[in-house]
Amino acid sequence: MPEPPEYGDADALRVGTLVVAVGNPLGLAGSVTAGVVSALGRAMPAHTRTATRIIEDVIQTDAALNPGNSGGALADSRGRVVGISTAVAGIGLGLTVPINATTHRIIYALMHDGRVRRAYLGLVTAPAPLGGQWADRFGHREALRVVEVVSGSPADRSGLQVGDVILAVDGTPLGNAQSLQRLLFDSAIGRRTEITILRNGALVDAVAVPVELTD
Repeated sequence: MPEPPEYGDADALRVGTLVVAVGNPLGLAGSVTAGVVSALGRAMPAHTRTATRIIEDVIQTDAALNPGNSGGALADSRGRVVGISTAVAGIGLGLTVPINATTHRIIYALMHDGRVRRAYLGLVTAPAPLGGQWADRFGHREALRVVEVVSGSPADRSGLQVGDVILAVDGTPLGNAQSLQRLLFDSAIGRRTEITILRNGALVDAVAVPVELTD
């Protein structure tokens, strides 16, 4: 029997890292394509019949992906699986769900409880550089810029706006989408959450109450 794959940690990836995608594009089984990590920490809107869901912290790659690659592995140069291909957003623009600590937590919950309860804010974010006094004060050089607020979502009701830069949630500094995602499990559902943002050069606190993410 074939050996199971070795899993890596997508949090260790860097822009420019060599990656390989494996799948069945257009029905051609066992196809392999190579590329690099084009960007990290992307957010991808996923539209259903009743709502818009946000898939946070996806990996962007230029490895050729086509219909049939979805569900296939994305591996690093040592053959360790670091992601699962999810969507083709355009030519040379593929999106992959990372394999990391949050993913393992989700898998554990599915295996033991049969479901995962997730909190929902309704934000699409992108990494943004943070410098000067703000980097010194919050202890990191990167934050999250809001690029979309889903209408009617908890984030919308809290007053968050496109262009806001999220610095911390409940006093915990955020440096990337993964650090925000780790806070949005079942314990955050229905709980008053204070979000510290940078808006027009000034610190602003917004209060949101995440709801349970449903299909």
